Amino acid sequence: MADSKKMVDQITSMNTDFAQWYTDVVKKAELVDYSGVKGCMVIRPYGYAIWENIRGILDAEFKKLGHENVYMPLFIPESLLKKEADHVAGFAPECAVVTVGGQQQLTERLFVRPTSETLFCEHYKNIIHSYRDLPKLYNQWCNVVRWEKTTRPFLRTSEFLWQEGHTMHETAEEARAETLRMLDVYTDFYEKSLALPVVRGRKTEKEKFAGAEETYTVEPMMHNGFALQGGTSHYFGDGFARAFGITFTGRDNSVRYPFQTSWGVSTRIIGAIIMSHGDDNGLVLPPAVAPIQVVIIPVAQHKPGVLEAASAVAAEIGKRFRVKLDDSEQSGGWKFAQYEMKGVPLRLEIGPRDIENGSCVLVSRVTREKRQVPLEGIADSVAAALDGVHDELYKRASDNLAARTSDALDYAQFLDVAERRSGFIRAMWCGDAECEDKIKNDTGGVKSRCIPFEEERLSDVCVCCGRPAKHMVVWGRQY
Repeated sequence: MADSKKMVDQITSMNTDFAQWYTDVVKKAELVDYSGVKGCMVIRPYGYAIWENIRGILDAEFKKLGHENVYMPLFIPESLLKKEADHVAGFAPECAVVTVGGQQQLTERLFVRPTSETLFCEHYKNIIHSYRDLPKLYNQWCNVVRWEKTTRPFLRTSEFLWQEGHTMHETAEEARAETLRMLDVYTDFYEKSLALPVVRGRKTEKEKFAGAEETYTVEPMMHNGFALQGGTSHYFGDGFARAFGITFTGRDNSVRYPFQTSWGVSTRIIGAIIMSHGDDNGLVLPPAVAPIQVVIIPVAQHKPGVLEAASAVAAEIGKRFRVKLDDSEQSGGWKFAQYEMKGVPLRLEIGPRDIENGSCVLVSRVTREKRQVPLEGIADSVAAALDGVHDELYKRASDNLAARTSDALDYAQFLDVAERRSGFIRAMWCGDAECEDKIKNDTGGVKSRCIPFEEERLSDVCVCCGRPAKHMVVWGRQY
């Protein structure tokens, strides 16, 4: 992602060039900077603060369910990675490999972790011996490397930040329950914290994670109708345990293999927030993850008592929310535009006349509605307004999802919708990967997103080949 491009002077309209609009926003809002390493980004403080809030919410949820944080090595010996054939085959094209340490040629190549299943399995083999040692509910927050050909900040980068949960269970039933339980955690996070509805379901065999028996996904829709794989949860069965020789003594004293899950989300979430909620004026951040939830702008701050009143309000609402008081010498208009561009959910304006009236002006970033609210009980007014921002963002995203979802009953209709409209297409499928490939090739990139949990029988035949249908699939283009 090395680039000498200067920061844009203005934000391109998303209707003119959505890709350029996205780039303008991440630069102008000071979320990232380009680095001298191709495919890697510098996450600037404001962007990293969003990630910290995401991490804080999810980490608390994981710990409520009994998960513990650990840290695994950055490097994976080639012999370890090769123990699970499907897994290594799936990741080999994207791996970065270390062949020299210091000035010495390594006797065994080391892979920079693209994911950590093999490392966890190596560790689990050493610590799991009895059913009493189960379940093991581990998670790690770390960086991973996948050598991407085409990169874009947050969406696809060669190095990115994420969390990856890896758990071991006594029975297949427990592991399957864990897989779906964690998908529910992601669903709740997207809807309740990010104000984003998601389509959720099971990936097809062709699209599932390398080495998994089943992969489940949450898929939010972006402004332009493209999908983004927002988070995945995988059921591995006992395949990795057998490959790595992980066994335990069961309750009946027999030797058994444990059952494994894996699940994760990454900094790609920030890209989803930008492309789902942003507008031509910049970012629009959901309150739960916004680094600044309320910015206070003193009006005519040179006049007596204004800064003191603004500081008192900041102290009051700062007990419950993330607040910034901007008492810089920049003009009021500059401040309004700056914090609107950075997506701050609420702006609070207070000047001499407001102080006389015992009130202030509260402005929503989403609706831009201005209203007078009393200074007495201001924290409760802010709380209600932040809830309103979340609800309005969720409604708009839900309306976009509904408006951009179409049904197709035959192939001619499918191809017509794929050409004319961006968005999701619901259509029946026979279960054959050849039909998936044909659809992707004929449409220039429309792929299966998932088999949704809430399937409808739109017809009895596959939209592509006309043979008996097995599932309804949600199809779409992806980032």
